[in-house]
Amino acid sequence: MIVGSGPNGLAAATTIAQTGRSVLVIEAQEEIGGGTRSAELTLPGFIHDVCSAVHPMGIASPFFRSLPLEKHGLEWIHPPAPVAHPLDSGAVLIERSVEETAANLGADAEQYVNLFRPFVADWTKLEQTLLGPPRLPQHPLAVARFGLSAWRSAYGFAQSYFKDERTRAAFAGMAAHSIVPLENLTTAAFGLVFTVTAHAVGWPIARGGSRSIAGALASYLRSIGGEIVTGMPVTSLDQLPKFRVALFDITPRQLLNINRLQFPSAFHQNLQRFRYGPGVCKVDWALDAPIPWKFPDCARAGTVHVGGTLEEIAASERAPWQGTTSATPFVLLAQPTLFDPTRAPAGKHIAWAYAHVPNGSNLDISDAIENQVERFAPGFRNRVLRRSVMLSSDMEQHNANLVGGDIAGGAALASQLLLRPTWRMYGTPMKDIYLCSSSTPPGAGVHGMCGHFAALKALKAL
Repeated sequence: MIVGSGPNGLAAATTIAQTGRSVLVIEAQEEIGGGTRSAELTLPGFIHDVCSAVHPMGIASPFFRSLPLEKHGLEWIHPPAPVAHPLDSGAVLIERSVEETAANLGADAEQYVNLFRPFVADWTKLEQTLLGPPRLPQHPLAVARFGLSAWRSAYGFAQSYFKDERTRAAFAGMAAHSIVPLENLTTAAFGLVFTVTAHAVGWPIARGGSRSIAGALASYLRSIGGEIVTGMPVTSLDQLPKFRVALFDITPRQLLNINRLQFPSAFHQNLQRFRYGPGVCKVDWALDAPIPWKFPDCARAGTVHVGGTLEEIAASERAPWQGTTSATPFVLLAQPTLFDPTRAPAGKHIAWAYAHVPNGSNLDISDAIENQVERFAPGFRNRVLRRSVMLSSDMEQHNANLVGGDIAGGAALASQLLLRPTWRMYGTPMKDIYLCSSSTPPGAGVHGMCGHFAALKALKAL
């Protein structure tokens, strides 16, 4: 029994169904997918991603790679460059090649190659640790080399490793995916992982939108005997058919709201203490032409980090933790129709972007987001046909796992980065109840690894 049909719920169901056991997925919404859904949010024919849009962890996922998802409709599209980072003085492009990226980094060229080339070469060794639960690594030397660089703050790392403002800014943009202040010890690891994946596997989009990922997972699951029921919110164990194990693709706060779950007080309190990170204000645009970037190379990238310098990004990412927002927020932007024209009428385009706000805040910072885009793409607003703005509460309404607008299933703080949500990780004191959401290791991202490993743990108990 699986409650929730996000990528982790579908991955858990698939892992169990592959053993020949019967499995039922129950989804509260009428549509499957959780964070991998797409919809016409602005105008007819403009297909926007409701939550996730670009999928480095999807293409990196060992579990997804083990499935014949391409036979079930999933096609990855790789933009020429994974990421662009415009600054007032120019733009940095993170190319697929480490060397091509470094060639435009001036004084940091040699340092960049020396830092990232070994990690890219070791990626297949590192992914087993980085995309799994805490355990003894199969390749301890590669993991140790990575760990020596990773366990520090992104702010300190950028300042000590790089001399050029552009390189520091580009690394800060990668690290800001942590949704944690860049002075925090966990953030250099995020900057390294996201940069390494850009070089090692790319940052692709799914043709037709992120819904294609959920659609392919569901199609494969059904092909091996799994069942899916939608439109059935679960608030009590009494609603569930008889089961041997139940895996919940939900966050700790939601698990505590399921009636008839009887946890010891200590475990109950541990789940109550689980911390959620900042929320997001998200904007989707229907455009009559591509974004007119001041630096045209930005149009080669599927993802654009719009935030300026290291100092600007650090201030922006610190603000939500202090209950406020920056006037110049760090904006994560995707421009999928430059590479997938199926998602808008002929000659038209879409763009997707968000910035971080305090958890649970309903601040509408769409003007500040558009100001940032306009800063690096003068005339952008003139190309907007219609916009859709989602506040943190809107995000949670679309997907109850986004508590307070937190898109990461919980804050990636050092205290709960690995042993999340508790030392039991996927398990609970109730032997037939498991968690399989991004609140468990390895955490946020469309990779299915949380669900896969939770299912493997549950299978051992059968």
